[in-house]
Amino acid sequence: MNKEHVYTKEAPEPIGPYSQAISIGWDSQKMIYTSGQLAIDPANGNFIDADIKTQTTRVLENLKALLESAGSGLNKVIKTTVFLRDMNEFAEMNEVYGTYFGESKPARSTVEVARLPKDARVEIEAIAYI
Repeated sequence: MNKEHVYTKEAPEPIGPYSQAISIGWDSQKMIYTSGQLAIDPANGNFIDADIKTQTTRVLENLKALLESAGSGLNKVIKTTVFLRDMNEFAEMNEVYGTYFGESKPARSTVEVARLPKDARVEIEAIAYI
């Protein structure tokens, strides 16, 4: 079994001692586990302090770039976990989320948390196949 660190400049640099993602498996059967993605612009490293829809869009763009850099994609996501600072923003987050996953709806858990890094409104992590 091979374990590889996944890295792309198209997603934000890690802000701590962790990898953007890890792929694991054998040559023809690999999975990718991403770290939670925040609304950080990978071009300049700045956090986008904006409304929930804008943050969700940036988070999913980061997640998409990270998955694609490993040979996967949003259409290959099996499971996501969404962390929300305020569950009252669920409907707005869900509206944006639905435009990215369309018919390839992965399993999902959504939880409200007391606080996220950078005081973000949303963080999303994913498990996908390659």
